[in-house]
Amino acid sequence: MTSLSPSELSILLVEPSDTQRKIIISRLQQEGVSSIQTAATINQAKDIIQRHKPDLIASALHFIDGESTELLQYIKNTPELSDIQFMLVSSECRREQLEIFRQSGVVAILPKPFNAENLATALNSTVDLLSNDELDLSHFDVHNIRVLVVDDSRMARNVIKRTIGNLGMQLITEAVDGEQAISLMKNNMYDLVITDYNMPSVDGLALTQYIRNESQQSHIPILMVSSEANDTHLSNVFSAGVNALCDKPFEPQLVKKILYQLLEE
Repeated sequence: MTSLSPSELSILLVEPSDTQRKIIISRLQQEGVSSIQTAATINQAKDIIQRHKPDLIASALHFIDGESTELLQYIKNTPELSDIQFMLVSSECRREQLEIFRQSGVVAILPKPFNAENLATALNSTVDLLSNDELDLSHFDVHNIRVLVVDDSRMARNVIKRTIGNLGMQLITEAVDGEQAISLMKNNMYDLVITDYNMPSVDGLALTQYIRNESQQSHIPILMVSSEANDTHLSNVFSAGVNALCDKPFEPQLVKKILYQLLEE
């Protein structure tokens, strides 16, 4: 295991308000973080990132020169920056406004104001994404587990791949939706399916129904990763045969615990 602690993280805080910057810096320092750079605009943040790549960006939502979605897209679409983790800190609570961040694989979405537990969880999730902590399984060699990752968001797939890759899983196949996943499953065998809920064409519920009722791999464990808040929809996926459900953004340690339970059964 490659160990890292939150105090070793290098963080870029992107926040237009002087007052909020001071508050968040104080909270980070209380968690032991000392390497903190700050920027007040999107362009300032980009300049800093080009000179010194942080482990984590903690960003507000609105700036005089744009939205934090622009900064998020910038790091996710630049190969040498794509492993930078991103945390949104915002008073925005409308789910539709936050959905792009959930689907992009941010490490956390913290409210304003946030509490120490919120921040500690986000920092620990960042550490987990930057560390290697292989699953120790009784029945499988973790390196030989064949995983099918199904999500219409390339960035979300990358986060899932990185998370399970840190757990030692190397044989990972990607599908952009349920339709492609079904096609792949007709010709290939897998040990685990990790799927999104909301997808075009064939969604996660329909994919689960196909696996359980029509495929030759009806007993394969299925982990659904979803930002869906509708209780009826969630009830339906469990009824269809999903083994476990993770919210977006998810916590790597929770994913590890769930996968250990699924693969050791």
